Amino acid sequence: MTSLASFLSQWAHRGEDRRAVAATIEALADASRLIADLVSDGPLNGNLAAAVEENVQGEVQKALDRITNDRLIEACRAAPVAAIASEELDHPVLGTPGAPLLVAIDPLDGSSNIDTNVSIGTIFSILPAPEQVDPRSHAAFLQKGRNQLAAGYILYGPQTNLVLTVGEGTQIFTLDRRRGDYVLTARHVKIPEKTREFAINASNSRHWDEPIKAYVAECQAGQDGGRGEDTNMRWVGSLVADGHRILIRGGVYLYPSDQRSGYRQGRLRLLYECNPLAFIVEQAGGGATTGDMAVLDVEPAKLHQRVAFIFGSSHEVARIEDHHVGPEYVEAHRRRRASA
Repeated sequence: MTSLASFLSQWAHRGEDRRAVAATIEALADASRLIADLVSDGPLNGNLAAAVEENVQGEVQKALDRITNDRLIEACRAAPVAAIASEELDHPVLGTPGAPLLVAIDPLDGSSNIDTNVSIGTIFSILPAPEQVDPRSHAAFLQKGRNQLAAGYILYGPQTNLVLTVGEGTQIFTLDRRRGDYVLTARHVKIPEKTREFAINASNSRHWDEPIKAYVAECQAGQDGGRGEDTNMRWVGSLVADGHRILIRGGVYLYPSDQRSGYRQGRLRLLYECNPLAFIVEQAGGGATTGDMAVLDVEPAKLHQRVAFIFGSSHEVARIEDHHVGPEYVEAHRRRRASA
């Protein structure tokens, strides 16, 4: 069985740039083993779901949020990483001066589920550190998703999985707790092109734009509608958990922009949630869109920028995009974005 270290060694032998990426992935994997132990022990380690304070996003920061953030930053500082941007921090923090890489992280996705024993995870994006730019500046991180050198997430669930792409397909590694090592368990994963499952928070339906309403209504109509087949809705409320299900068995995930204040540009963060997931999904043969354009082609304007995010089986993503191209929607969407 191929270990993560062996996989990265084989991939990285062709250049110093690759070796830097491999060392950073291994550092993040090392930190994730400790986090996985904390998560699996749950309340034996105290009240990890206890509210601590609000983070920069205006969201309640849990005790485990802070622990994972600190451990992942510490891991990056031991790797060839010049600066680290985190969901939990206003500004990037310094790593190793002169190092060739940047890391953007969501240290603990789905932390509202900590106390319910639902799968949660860490999401990361590895970018080149631009020359002649202060790596601690926001500007250093404002790169399109196409610039990513590697991306991944760690899913802390019944199994601990490290899902990774280095731009050569998507691989799944599983933590062997007896050996304390990640082992390759699925090589070149492919998301099924078609699906009968969709994931969306239906409680927000009254706020959706017409294209999303039309698509979901089409799914709900099942055999009696234009699809001609029944569908199922799945919604965990943890991006990595919903995303992992789609990666394994197909489906589509929708977190669209909507009419509410604070949601008009979307809700998920581009740099450290959407871009890494979009890279993973595209490398697995799926699609990732805002509804208007490919996520990886979005030009970021700020560090904690939010966007609409739709990803999954390519056939289904294309179907959703088709709902967004009508002239009435395009004009209404243009006016709404201008007023946001």
